[in-house]
Amino acid sequence: MIRAIKNIILVTLFLIELTSACKVSYSFSGASISPDVKTVSVDFFQNRVQRGSTVNPAMGQIFTEALKDRIISQTNLQMVESGGDVEFSGEITGYKVAPVAITGNETAGLNRFTITVHVKFTNNVDPDQDFDSSFSRYEDYPSTKDFNAVESDLIKKNVQNLTEDIFNKAFVNW
Repeated sequence: MIRAIKNIILVTLFLIELTSACKVSYSFSGASISPDVKTVSVDFFQNRVQRGSTVNPAMGQIFTEALKDRIISQTNLQMVESGGDVEFSGEITGYKVAPVAITGNETAGLNRFTITVHVKFTNNVDPDQDFDSSFSRYEDYPSTKDFNAVESDLIKKNVQNLTEDIFNKAFVNW
């Protein structure tokens, strides 16, 4: 009887030790982040849109802050100025309006506003998670509306979708 109790205690201790060695942190966002990752840094995303394209001088600030906000709100990671356990850097490479849905009289029924961002993600804890990718998102709007009148709403929607895509690739492993 005492031998059986000792065996149960040993097996229980072994299982506790085994499960504590294999931790993965989960959040409500679906992210699975190693408990060894405690800090994150996000460099400023410069606006490197080609000359001749539509340019919004505030786009770098808007995107950088939105990415930081998404990470802070959906993880327990501490934001640091530089050298985080995980690091985001990159640039805005596209910001354009193009006609789509041409109607019978050769005019556009819709215009498409597209933002493209190039992102380098570095995971200093697990380099196998690193990536260097471009992400694009677009929103269509009626050509009867002036772009300047709808630009801020379109930016908000595109940036929200872009930061979600980047977050998912970095932390949800899709």
